[in-house]
Parts: sequence; C-alpha cells; structure tokens
Amino acid sequence: MQKTALIAGASGLIGSQLLPLLLASNRYNRVIVVGRRPVLVVHPKLEQRLLDFDHLEDHRFQLIADDVFCCLGTTLREAGSKEAFYTVDYLYVVKLAALTAGNFAAQFLVVSALGANSHSRFYYSRVKGEMEEAVQQAPFRAIHIFRPSLLLGQRARPRTGERIGAFILRTLGPILQGPLRKYRAVGADTVAHAMLSAAEASSVGTQVHSSTPARLASSGL
Repeated sequence: MQKTALIAGASGLIGSQLLPLLLASNRYNRVIVVGRRPVLVVHPKLEQRLLDFDHLEDHRFQLIADDVFCCLGTTLREAGSKEAFYTVDYLYVVKLAALTAGNFAAQFLVVSALGANSHSRFYYSRVKGEMEEAVQQAPFRAIHIFRPSLLLGQRARPRTGERIGAFILRTLGPILQGPLRKYRAVGADTVAHAMLSAAEASSVGTQVHSSTPARLASSGL
C-alpha cells in the first residue's frame, strides 16, 4: 500500500532537493508540503498546505502522514536573535514531531547538524542537541536524525559564511581522513537521497546519520 509523505522546509537547501525525490518515489501516492509560502512545483501527487507554524496546533488535522520529513532550519544570523533561532530550530520542529506522532505517523526524519549536543557551550549546537532529545520522546516507530557537516548547494538566498566555509572544506577535503572525515562538506542532494533511503528501509528505533562526502553512515542509538 502506498503511503503519504509530509515535508516541512521544502523551499530550503535540503528540502528543495528532497521534494522531487518524494514525488518520484513509488513509495508515496501523496506528498504534502506544509509551510508559510507555496513552492513553485506542480505535480499530481503534491498537496500544498499553507499554515502558520506559530499556531501549528490549529492545523493538527492537516498533518496526517505516514512519513514526516522535517527540513526546517535557520542560522543565528538569519534569524536575527537567539530567541528567533530557537523558535524555528527547536519549537517548530518539536511541535511538528509531537503533532504528527499524535496523528500516528510512523517515521520522523529530521535534519540536525554535526556537533549537535545538548551540553555544548555553543548555542547553535546546544539547541540542535536539545531538539534531538525532545524529538526522541515522541512515539514514532522510527526516528532518523541527520547530522550533516557544512552543506554544499545553491540556496535561494546565499549565506556568505557558508560559501567561504564550503570553499575551505572543499580545499581541505582530501586531507580530512579518519575521524576528521565527518567534517568534509556534503552535498544537500546527498542528504536528501539519504533521507529517502532511510524512510524506505522501514527500520525501527532511533538512527543517527552523520555525513560523509559519498554517503551518510548510520549508527543506532
């Protein structure tokens, strides 16, 4: 039986790569995109639902799916404040997980970040770690957490810091071996393919996927 996928953050770097993969997948006969703005995609499987994440609970019954893909995320600079960053990268993500789990979704696949740790002295990493811990409290059959390094790809709004970082990591890539390999920059399309592959595997429990240039290696928690 074909399933329904729900994706949040479909206009972002990873989400924009993931959406066409979901639409092309034989696993899904419906793909629901939720967000404040529509994506410029037309497809017979696609359903777009415009909603306000600040009042996500008001849209509970529009969030019914088998597999939920969460690609929400910003940066401290883009958000403008720690509070705004926390709202997007923690509150929105955790609320989406809670509501979709309450609607009996089977899987939740979420993009986090390399270095996520709830005890980190770095605010960005700490919030990502806290988000991961909160999401794992939701009763999904499977939870997949993706921790990519610096992402490669074309954003609608380029981030200068990421462009500089990507150049540096591309240059250093060949010498990042062994334990340092995880710091190599990774393509957004690689992460998107890994997310779909993880969903198709229909595993059970929590899996954390760390980035490498060619694939995302998985290790269970």
